[in-house]
Amino acid sequence: MKSIVSAFLLAFAGLTISINAPAQTGVGAKCPKGAVLYFDGTAEMLHKNWEYWEGPRFSAEMPIKWKVVADPVVAGSAVSSNDPAAAGGKYGAADIVTKQKFRDFRLHVEFLVANKGGNSGVYLQNRYEIQILDGDSTAHGLAAVINDAAAPYSAYNGPGKWNAYDIVFRAARFKDGKLFENPLVTVYFNGIKVHKNQRISQVWGGPNSGIDGGNDGGKGITDAPGGIKLQAEGHEVLYRNIWVKEIDLKKPDTDVKL
Repeated sequence: MKSIVSAFLLAFAGLTISINAPAQTGVGAKCPKGAVLYFDGTAEMLHKNWEYWEGPRFSAEMPIKWKVVADPVVAGSAVSSNDPAAAGGKYGAADIVTKQKFRDFRLHVEFLVANKGGNSGVYLQNRYEIQILDGDSTAHGLAAVINDAAAPYSAYNGPGKWNAYDIVFRAARFKDGKLFENPLVTVYFNGIKVHKNQRISQVWGGPNSGIDGGNDGGKGITDAPGGIKLQAEGHEVLYRNIWVKEIDLKKPDTDVKL
């Protein structure tokens, strides 16, 4: 009888751990229930879910010229941001953005910087950049909430290896057409929480960077939803396993249980 009770308690403890365990973050995190997979490494999903962002510097032509390539680490495929139209670092010339637009969300994106100095970026609502820049640990560097919070460089796996951002984002809030709460973001970099409820002060980078970049020097944030954008800067930065779960964050708090 004692052995039966012990077995039951162990089984119950295991069930409790399973229920309370946080959702997976980091490289290889699987798309959870309620989320939508926007890129699985295939050309089919790239062209179905993404399009070029036709900003002021746009100089590419549809269809998207980002090449689907073999995953250099494991079996599978990925997409390279090295669009020929962006050669020389012309961000905004060939950036791609999801056709779907978002307000509050959880985002998972995996990237691999093929070479030292590789440069790209992940844009939230096609406004706010979470930087990808190998070798830079400043507020303009890797995993920085650009110009608002410095790079947590120690969490980086390095070039030639897969890395992951898990991001919880709360959009700016408006009342009677006026901004009253700035956007907030919490970021996990390779499973490590590196930014917690970081306030985003404005859109940086000018009109070629994304939505509202040209409004009042980037301070003129508007209330329109926006897509997830990946930046082309003429570098071999690869992407795979990108998914989004839309959420509704009533309170100004992005440090939520995943």
